[in-house]
Amino acid sequence: MSFKPLKIGKYVIEKPIVQGGMGVGISWDQLAGNVSKEGGLGVISSVGTGYYLDKKFAGKLVSDRPLSEANFYSRDGFEAIIKNARKISGDKPLAANILYAINGYGDVVRNACELGIDIIITGAGLPTNMPEFTEGYPDVALVPIVSSPKALKIICKRWQKRYDRLPDAVVVEGPKSGGHQGFTYEQCKLPENQLEMIVAPVVEEAAKWGDIPVIAAGGVWDKSDIEEMMSLGARGVQMGTRFIGTHECDAHENLKKVLLNAKKDDIQLMGSPVGYPAQGVVTNLTKLVAKREGPTIKCISNCVAPCNRGEEAKEVGFCIADRLSDAYLGNTETGLFFSGTNGYKLNEIISVKELMNKLTEGE
Repeated sequence: MSFKPLKIGKYVIEKPIVQGGMGVGISWDQLAGNVSKEGGLGVISSVGTGYYLDKKFAGKLVSDRPLSEANFYSRDGFEAIIKNARKISGDKPLAANILYAINGYGDVVRNACELGIDIIITGAGLPTNMPEFTEGYPDVALVPIVSSPKALKIICKRWQKRYDRLPDAVVVEGPKSGGHQGFTYEQCKLPENQLEMIVAPVVEEAAKWGDIPVIAAGGVWDKSDIEEMMSLGARGVQMGTRFIGTHECDAHENLKKVLLNAKKDDIQLMGSPVGYPAQGVVTNLTKLVAKREGPTIKCISNCVAPCNRGEEAKEVGFCIADRLSDAYLGNTETGLFFSGTNGYKLNEIISVKELMNKLTEGE
């Protein structure tokens, strides 16, 4: 089976594979630039860009951590990542993943538009006001992430009423994805919420609003998985964890090793200050947190609104900004390592080009 190109707004993605946006520092310029260069859609994560510039912080520091959301997210860092990705991707479309839960969401979306991003993808909440921040940039395609047809219906109704526009595509994400889920712990385990069960209903809802392409995400691993999603009506797939196993992935080598060494049972759901369950690898950090012996929680970066300046972090036992940053810096003792449920299948590091060929041509 050969795959048709994926159209998102005015942009045509030659190979209908969207690389998932992974922060801090997993999908930045090298990974996103090369995925777009090879015909997929490279996605830059906007999370933690204050860490980008020579691995030095672009703003004010407290104990080697960026002070406040204005420094954890750095416009200068974001701009440098986008420019460097463009040098690799050329004129191919390039996307940014911007979490709805972050503090300063609207500002980051505006920055993405100003800095020339073609497509914006948003999850971790229902982005009902997303178009508000892209006014003046009609060519920027908007792609929300949902986990049910109901969520898509809410977004479409509000966007149409308030902004007279609809999503250019929608990502439907099942509970096998890495990082934050759109379900509760209990819902993640229910058969009716698995990706293969929710794609068709979301496709059906999308059809009611015109020809909105649906992109399936969460546990998609190989060509046969892609073919299954296409058979259910999806026009493309989004894959995150699989791309960690590439030379070009911006993640620290230690982060890649954690995934390469992970066993199936090591990948589990855990609490998160964002307010949703998150999926990742059980490591030294998760064992410390379980015993309430994790690193000190100070909320220096004020990264996500639901955390309420560290209150939720204290409840779950870790600061997500600091622990994801530790993973980016290669600290396996206190780093937080997100992974989809299939992350244990990673057994080699290959090039993005080789991976894209495997996904489109077969193993």
